[in-house]
Amino acid sequence: MGHAQPAGAGGVETLLAGYRPALRDEMVDARGALRPHYRPLIEALAGFGEAERQARFGSAAQYLREAGVFYRVYDPGEGEDETRAWPLSHPPLILEQGEWQALETGLKQRAAYLERLLADLYGERRVVREGLLPSTILGRNPEFLRPLARQGLPGEPLIRFIGVDLGRGADGRWWVLGDRTQAPSGAGFALENRVATAKAFPELSGEMKVRRLAGFFDGFRRSLLALNGAHPTKVGLLSPGPHNETYFEHAYLARYLGFQLLEGGDLAVTGDEVALRTVEGPAPLSVLWRRLDADFADPLELFSGSAIGTPGLARAVRAGKLHLVNALGSGLLETRALLAYEGALARRLTGEALALPTIATWWCGTPEALAHVGRAPGLTLRAAFPGLSADDPVPAGRLADDPAALVAQESAPLSTAPVFVEGRLEPRAVSLRVFLARGEAGWEVMPGGFARLSDDAGGSSVSMQGGGRTADVWVVSDKPEAPLTLLASKDRFHRRLPGALPARAADNLYWLGRQTERTEIAVRLARLAAARRTGETGETALDRRLDELLGGLLGAGEDRRPGLLVLARTALDIAARIRDRFSPDGWRALSEIVELLQDASLGEAELHSRLLMQLAGFTGLVRENMYQFTGWRFLEIGRQLERGLMTAHVGSRLLDPALGEEGVCEALLEFADSRMTYRRRFSVDLHRQAVIDLAILDPLNPRSLAFLANGVEDIHARLPGTARGQSVEPAGRRLARLCVRLRTAEPAEIDAAFLARVVGDFADISDHLAERYFGLARPMAAPSGEGE
Repeated sequence: MGHAQPAGAGGVETLLAGYRPALRDEMVDARGALRPHYRPLIEALAGFGEAERQARFGSAAQYLREAGVFYRVYDPGEGEDETRAWPLSHPPLILEQGEWQALETGLKQRAAYLERLLADLYGERRVVREGLLPSTILGRNPEFLRPLARQGLPGEPLIRFIGVDLGRGADGRWWVLGDRTQAPSGAGFALENRVATAKAFPELSGEMKVRRLAGFFDGFRRSLLALNGAHPTKVGLLSPGPHNETYFEHAYLARYLGFQLLEGGDLAVTGDEVALRTVEGPAPLSVLWRRLDADFADPLELFSGSAIGTPGLARAVRAGKLHLVNALGSGLLETRALLAYEGALARRLTGEALALPTIATWWCGTPEALAHVGRAPGLTLRAAFPGLSADDPVPAGRLADDPAALVAQESAPLSTAPVFVEGRLEPRAVSLRVFLARGEAGWEVMPGGFARLSDDAGGSSVSMQGGGRTADVWVVSDKPEAPLTLLASKDRFHRRLPGALPARAADNLYWLGRQTERTEIAVRLARLAAARRTGETGETALDRRLDELLGGLLGAGEDRRPGLLVLARTALDIAARIRDRFSPDGWRALSEIVELLQDASLGEAELHSRLLMQLAGFTGLVRENMYQFTGWRFLEIGRQLERGLMTAHVGSRLLDPALGEEGVCEALLEFADSRMTYRRRFSVDLHRQAVIDLAILDPLNPRSLAFLANGVEDIHARLPGTARGQSVEPAGRRLARLCVRLRTAEPAEIDAAFLARVVGDFADISDHLAERYFGLARPMAAPSGEGE
């Protein structure tokens, strides 16, 4: 993409034609004149021309698709959740440096107040004893966790990463709409917005001296690593799992910061110590960045119905053996009723009034706030106080008597920001979530944030769940910033192997390998059965046997697509749990398999061909791009075990004497994808023993059982705890016997009974591996024939 041509006043006027915001706007003033800090961007956009603008926006959208950025919408009306493409809009929201510096000051002050308030509420509770806060607000609050009621006494900060939602009113002032202290989301999406926007405007961010985000995250990362103390382990990011609406962000941040992406099942508490369950045994863990709501974190002491927490986690916190960021119970600060008492609380805890006003104080009824009632355009009071108008005082004592009366407010109209809609700029309501992290020197603010915009011109909802959009946020400076990467280091470089693999990740990688291979096997069988149906002969015993095999994999019915779709979706679901473990290209390859199966326009033959090509592409991406250490070994051993087990199972059913000879050898060669190899090595005519030798016993054919057993044995020898010279464990013994059996067998020995024993061998090896490394024998349903 080239640079924009300088745009004259006419070009800018054309771009702004029809842009008529009804409220305070971020880009233009009340007269419609362009604000100075927006001018360089708008002039550049006008200079691009429509075709160039669309090409640039398309490059950002392409990046987001290829990176697999998505968000999850809960129950969109069809009874189930769905994932949607990331709705990045253009242009970015721009804030000038002077205004940002004032915001930074107010935000740091607010963070310090929140930190001291939470420490007091989980410590001495002076603000309650002194009558500054009604005890009912604490006592009736489900976010106040009694098992941790004294956790603030040691003095360590209970919050280290928070979000603050901001909105701008008609008078141009920024107001705090709410605090996000439980598990604030959006920081990772802000990073992705920045990367995607840089694809659209690679030259503009430098020319406009846009402040970078990496330094903020680098400081936060170093502050968490400093909490490790004597433990050499890395920090973990604790996620609720792939069905959470912001799971992509969890995986992205874990990869970006070099943290382990963990779920509750990855952890075990013994005594007061927390350990990560790995394939090499328990590894001590002392720091977790928590993205899981507090009540789900510990089913023993908090919500007993939680299936995603870790029993004993609260005990480890009380003992001081685990640093949680943010602390369990920090969601207490999100309580709306606290806003009614904010002024007095801030003066008591910090000795000063808060610089950033809270819009909710207008209706909460503090004496200071009552002076502002009626000054906020569009602000009304809810029916919590029947008959109360904007000019009436709040009855004394009502708030203390009934804190539940503090219900949600009617929001004041938000300012608007420009969004391109069908080639035209239109104003949309906008709110800004900013992020603060606590380091050793105090609180730091991310220079930018996560902007959310309404989806329609008259809308005021900026919720992503409600169809809102998002935009990058540029804080422009008067001087350029030095480049910074989280990979930079002043120390001499040393290559280090990855840390121990969590058992859950190994489990999912193993079953991802098996499930993708199972899908390919089902497609090959379906293609074979379909090819035979096009022949002139009627249905044979072999055709019925193929239908039986397909029924075991895909369910009954002539239409095979629904069953194949179930297999493909299962593979995608497993992959979703370990998105941080393989490349976005691999994820996209699996996603496209599901899309192919949903395309009703594809005929059967074309569908099978394209599915096999896509599956081969995924396997190639894994083999060529994935770092070939422990995780890759579990994925690969799962894939080869599944291929070996199903090859043996299908072979045993095809070599059943009841089927006779007709078509069996051809079907076995076709299923083993070895037809061309056979023709190169042997005559065109099919000989039973030659076919069996190639498909079952040839150690150089990647589809033969001998090759697969040797491959499984080789990978198994490199799994944790299998060093040469140690006692051979059950999976190793069974593998050695299987390999000897296949190496020494003659083609004439291979019959249905022989292959059924091989099926049993592969199934037992799988069970032994699962028992040793994953802690359970069969984490998913076995394919038809396994264990027979």
